[in-house]
Amino acid sequence: MDCRSRYSTDRVTPSVQKDIDRISQIWRDCRQQYRQQGSFLFGNFTIADAMYAPVVSRFVTYNVKLDSEAQTYADAIWTLPLMQEWVEAATQELEVIPPDLLFAV
Repeated sequence: MDCRSRYSTDRVTPSVQKDIDRISQIWRDCRQQYRQQGSFLFGNFTIADAMYAPVVSRFVTYNVKLDSEAQTYADAIWTLPLMQEWVEAATQELEVIPPDLLFAV
């Protein structure tokens, strides 16, 4: 994960868009069923929300456009105090992996 950088999603491949759409659909389905009970997937914060926190971070990094329901959920995760503490700590990280090593096998 790269919490420090921001990129544009001008060129989303069909495969990546399919994944984004599937995640958004999961979020919409959960939120439509449980929104009366709170801001998270099942109302209250659960392990499912913790699992999706890195996905929210990736969507922020790549400026992924979401529908309003998915964006509302992503905002609820992104604005959590512990999430912001995590992101702030990441911005202070000094180690950087050179781009040519990111995809080395």
